[in-house]
Amino acid sequence: MDALREVAHSCAMESQHEKREDGHSLVSVVDDDESVRESLPDLLREFGFAARAFSSAEEFLASDCVGQTRCLILDIAMPGMTGPDLQRELKIRRQEIPIVFVTAHRDEALRSRLLAQGAVEYLLKPCSDTALLKALNAALRRKLNGG
Repeated sequence: MDALREVAHSCAMESQHEKREDGHSLVSVVDDDESVRESLPDLLREFGFAARAFSSAEEFLASDCVGQTRCLILDIAMPGMTGPDLQRELKIRRQEIPIVFVTAHRDEALRSRLLAQGAVEYLLKPCSDTALLKALNAALRRKLNGG
């Protein structure tokens, strides 16, 4: 666990130029599963990030967090606008937010397509804290390097 916290601290330090006023990089979670929306932000805060959770892609797009979000943890299968739909909409809006997809559905063709379209990672639920933190670190590095 100490090694995990060191990686989290390193990740938070690397993103210091992309912080909110409170000093923490904002990671937004979009998932229709209430248990994910309740637990994942707590884990993200333990890692040193600011976190906001949204029950739908539409709710996220209507929020004031889109421009502040440094990484998006996104479910794939949701009612209304799906995760891939949101990925496309953000591209149309020219919002360069690194995306980590987290899903319960294994689909290698979809995984390949989403990664080819710019997603940082495609993780299967339940994913380990280590895998999630590694993906967040990669996403924030991408954001710091210009997209």
